[in-house]
Formats: sequence, C-alpha cells, structure tokens
Amino acid sequence: MSGRAQLMWDDAVTGYDFGPEHPMDPVRLDLTRKLIGAFGLDQELKVVAAQPAGDSTLQLVHREDFIAAVKAASADPGAADPSYGIGTPDDPAFAGMHEVSALIAGQSVAAAEAIWRGDVAHAVNFAGGLHHAMPGGAAGFCIYNDAALAIARLLELGAERVAYVDVDVHHGDGVQAAFWDDPRVLTISLHEHPRTLFPQTGWPEETGGGAGEGSAVNVALPAGTSDAGWLRAFHAVVPELIGDFRPQVLVTQHGADTHFEDPLAHLAISLDAQRMVQSACHDLAHEHADGRWLALGGGGYAIVDVVPRSWTHLTAIAAGAPVDPAAEVPEEWRHEVFARTRQLAPARMTDGRTPKWLDWASGYDPADRLDQTILATRRAVFPQRGLLA
Repeated sequence: MSGRAQLMWDDAVTGYDFGPEHPMDPVRLDLTRKLIGAFGLDQELKVVAAQPAGDSTLQLVHREDFIAAVKAASADPGAADPSYGIGTPDDPAFAGMHEVSALIAGQSVAAAEAIWRGDVAHAVNFAGGLHHAMPGGAAGFCIYNDAALAIARLLELGAERVAYVDVDVHHGDGVQAAFWDDPRVLTISLHEHPRTLFPQTGWPEETGGGAGEGSAVNVALPAGTSDAGWLRAFHAVVPELIGDFRPQVLVTQHGADTHFEDPLAHLAISLDAQRMVQSACHDLAHEHADGRWLALGGGGYAIVDVVPRSWTHLTAIAAGAPVDPAAEVPEEWRHEVFARTRQLAPARMTDGRTPKWLDWASGYDPADRLDQTILATRRAVFPQRGLLA
C-alpha cells in the first residue's frame, strides 16, 4: 500500500450553495483549500478530482424516486417536492443541485476505491461528510449521503468490516439508518444530546436492528461539554470498540461544529481537542485497519475562524505532515480571508489549549452527567458485542 495520502478536490464543489442566507456557506470549502495550499501540503499528498457519482452508485444508498426528485428540482428549483426534504428551509432547491451533490459523493466514493485498491493509505474529502441524507430524502443541509455511499461501495468491493466514527456535533443519523441492520458496518456517533439539538436522534438505546443489533453506537453528550469531557467520552468508547471490531477500513466524519464558536450548537470544544481526535482516528486506522483511513468533513458554521483551520489540520495529519499547533496562519491566507469575507482571520492555527482528560479506566462518578452518558452507551451496546460495560 502506498504511504501517500490523497486529497479529493474539485473547485466545482463550491457550487454546493443553498443561498446567501444559509449558514452552510461554501466559502468555507474554498478557504480550507487555500489554507491547505498556503501550508504547502499540496507537496505532501496527491490532489485528485473524481467524476460525479452516477445513478447506479447513488442507488447503493438512495431510492430511485428520490434521485429523480433531486434531478427535477435541480433543473427547476421552483418545482422542488418538499416531501423529499428539498425546497425546505434547511435544504432549499437550487439550480445544479443534483450535479454538485453527485460530484461531492463521487469524491468520497473514489477515495474509498483508491484506499481499497491500495493506491493510497489515507484520503480526505472535507467537502463530504453529508451524513443526514436518508435513502429517500434530503435532510439537515445534506442531499446525497456521501459517507454512506463510500461505505456501501467498500462493501460492494468486498469489504467485510467497515467502521464509521462520526464526531460532528449532530448525530450521524443518515449513515446509521443506511446500515441499521448490517453487521458488516459499525457506526459510532458522538454528538450533542438529542434533547437539545437536531436531528433529535442518537440515543444510547439506538443500537441497530436485526442482524445488525449492537452495530450502532451513540454517545449523546450533554450541552456544554468541553474538551476534557469530549475526549474522555471518545476514549472511553471508540478505541475499545474499534479494537474489537477490527475494521478493514476506518471512515471518519469530522464536522467542526463541536467548536465553542459554532453558532448552531452547544458544545464547547477547542481546535486543539478536535486536532487530538483527528490524530487519534489516524492512529486507530493504523492500529486496527492496516492504515486504511477515509476522513470526511461535515458541519461547521464558524466559516472563517474554525472550519478552515480544523480541516487543514485533518488534511495535514492524513498527509503525514502535521501542522504545528503553535504555527502562525500564513499572511497571504489572512489577506484572502479579508478580501472574500471582510472578516479578520485568526492569527494562529489552534486555540492555544492543552486539553487533558481522565481515562475511563481510572473510575467514574455515577453522579456526573458526562459519566452517566458514557455509562449509558457502554451498557447499551458493549454487552451485545461481548465486551464488559
């Protein structure tokens, strides 16, 4: 297997644009790509543009009638059918919607194929991670579920065990739904508690169905959780499950909306902690999946201060050339930010924190809300997998 990493990028993905009033501003993608270039990471990985996913690929996850509805809305946004989740406030229809959504999906599918072939060990598609889209409908700013499509393609190619770890602030509901009863896919989502955040799913009791019972894992974090709690929860659940499952490929989703500056949610995570989890995912891929790692973006609505820095760190880790947390943000990028957004760019690459957490093995406090969350998840799913809760 090649040690090189692959960055999936096509300028046209910035056409995924729900309009000027929508929080998912595509400038976040362009600014991320430019920050990656400003750090010279283009020299450390291959930059590849893939073809859009065709109908047969999209149908690995999505229903034919839903794809037809997206195409119809793409050709005539005024004709969008809201029963399919399009033409809604969350997912307004726009011209070319099908084409750019299929393009983003195509990048994740092609990345999965390259990893499975052994062309590269790691691949990143930070334009992807659109984890809310369902087989029969759009939801939560997501039209086609590129993460689920990449996993479905891996299964089609012969993978027997694929693990998906989602650390977006929102529950990875669409990926969970796609593989709810499939024991070949282990889905793990750490997210803000459904009582306080969309999509109001991701309870610890959601553990999969049928043959897939025990293959869905949900850690529902209390609003206000900060670095120490987030890292404690991640390390109390994810490594043990990944080690037991022994995936052939690890797919991870790194929505940056856990950050304390994100306007749409209520966790309080720093860039430093996000970077630590990105690195932990990289290490888990090497420990348990022969290094096969597909890393995706996701949510993130602090489009200048957070998203570009977080996903540049992710790309750098995948490339084997981590950016020093103390590094200054390149001046040319800061000028670009001001020219594009009239906002002042951050000066350094992280928030300057050194997060620490208590390991679960050191014991837990039954009166602590975070520890109650972790224990609920472990009790719900670990015994089903033959592990001690």
